[in-house]
Amino acid sequence: TPVRAESPDRSPTPPPPLTMRVVAAYMLAKQAGKDGSAADIKAILSAAGVEADDAKIELLLKEIEGKDLEEMIKEGAEKLASMPAGGAAAAAAEPEPEPEEEEEEEDMGFDLFD
Repeated sequence: TPVRAESPDRSPTPPPPLTMRVVAAYMLAKQAGKDGSAADIKAILSAAGVEADDAKIELLLKEIEGKDLEEMIKEGAEKLASMPAGGAAAAAAEPEPEPEEEEEEEDMGFDLFD
């Protein structure tokens, strides 16, 4: 992962995380036949009432530079298909618990509600 400038304590500062808003705006621009430039992404975010974060846009464009959107989607779908499906896999792995047998009440010689 790319590393940005050093922080005051000399540890590397990680880049800001990408948000789905930036990724979605890029994909919308590509679907609209645009090139997915920073200006395209900013225009889409602005139209949605979202303030564009230049650092996140630059990071996205740097990470996907030279890559084909359709190929990235295909690779992502393959990765998702190889992952277990949350609750369904866990439910299949755990057997159903057997219901507990109810204890019969013992006759103590009196009725609680008499």
